[in-house]
Amino acid sequence: MGTASPHGSQARRLIVNADDFGQSAGVNEGIIHCHEHGIVTSASLMVRWPSAAAAAEYARAKRALSVGLHIDLGEWTCRNGEWVPLYQVVAAGDLAAIQAEIVRQLDAFRRLMHCDPTHIDSHQHVHHWGGVAALVREIADEIGTPVRECSADVQYNGAFYGQGPKGQILAGAISIEHLIRILMTLPEGTTELGCHPGVGREMEGLYVAEREQELQALCDPRVGETLAAEGIELMSFRDIGTPRVAS
Repeated sequence: MGTASPHGSQARRLIVNADDFGQSAGVNEGIIHCHEHGIVTSASLMVRWPSAAAAAEYARAKRALSVGLHIDLGEWTCRNGEWVPLYQVVAAGDLAAIQAEIVRQLDAFRRLMHCDPTHIDSHQHVHHWGGVAALVREIADEIGTPVRECSADVQYNGAFYGQGPKGQILAGAISIEHLIRILMTLPEGTTELGCHPGVGREMEGLYVAEREQELQALCDPRVGETLAAEGIELMSFRDIGTPRVAS
């Protein structure tokens, strides 16, 4: 049986995971700020980007922040109803190349972090693509690492995001009020809440101005007050299991 909450229901536990760690200095700064002054407990590292080494250096010294692998196969945007790549690491249909790239990124993660990832997810959720999903699950099973939306122990909530599926702006989706509503309706068990904080305009990609808005919400004292009032326990992926030291 789980632990009872102040409201008599089973315990609610929350992992707040920031994607894109290492993508830029501004993203790093935003994630670090939200870890030290807000509710971020975990982050997902993009090993291909210039600021990945700085992100890893911080995380190695701050064990309270668990770090997973954010698989990066490219980024796409919707233009005139068609999805077109802004950049592409490997061809979308080449499973052999995709597998080799994922293994390469896992190896890079181990070199940077000196351990296995505490969890695995991906940029723009590419780990849900057809054959890619099976490749990722196989790798994750080998190292005993949960995969976003593929774990029976952790449910995923992606509602704290400022754009729709085709890049349209979602008014109010990353407001403090909406974040509080998400927390107040959190289900029992363990939930991962995705987020994308950052600062500065040197950040790249389709999601830039929204990052500072997320930062403000994630660090607002009313959010912490809501967690306490609702009896929600903040935790990280490391609390689920200890990542193995890379050989």
